[in-house]
Amino acid sequence: MKGGVASFVAWCAVVMVVALVAAEAQETAAGANCNPMELAPCLGAIMGPDNPAPECCQKLKEQVPCFCNYLKDPRAGQIIDSPNGKKIAAVCGLQRPSC
Repeated sequence: MKGGVASFVAWCAVVMVVALVAAEAQETAAGANCNPMELAPCLGAIMGPDNPAPECCQKLKEQVPCFCNYLKDPRAGQIIDSPNGKKIAAVCGLQRPSC
């Protein structure tokens, strides 16, 4: 039961971070729709050992122009630079941008 509660709390924290980042950056670079809420298909891979689903990779690739803005936010940057964030980027064939 303890692990289930911890997983739920961690999931809620990720959702809150995503919501906060979404509120800060809606439209940016090259007219891309920078909405982190669209990255919801990636939550399973961020929160656990699963590889990202194809839909996650597709959504990430659509938001490549937004990555520098996301990296500027310390909350989102922590997720991106986490071991799971790096694994998702590698599986999806994405590289960390140099901003």
